[in-house]
Amino acid sequence: MFYVGDLFQWDRFITPSIIKVFYWLAVAIAVLVGLSGMVSALATMVMSPIVGLIMVFVSLAGMFIGIIFARISAEFVLIVFRINEHLGAIRSRSEA
Repeated sequence: MFYVGDLFQWDRFITPSIIKVFYWLAVAIAVLVGLSGMVSALATMVMSPIVGLIMVFVSLAGMFIGIIFARISAEFVLIVFRINEHLGAIRSRSEA
């Protein structure tokens, strides 16, 4: 859990606690940008149906790629912190 007191102490990392918030924020942004692109594509379909259809597919693909990239980025950050925890456990075992 994240406590305000953790902001002023360096004993514990707060990033693993709040990475889910940043992940869902990135997913929401990717979905909004994708929906915005689809609305723009539908407006373009009035003038050129083929270009509008291509834009719809590009917007959908961009939305899914953005969601996947957000997940990969969040997992990479968590992996780095997990490696740190495992290295700390190994160090404490070797000192004991």
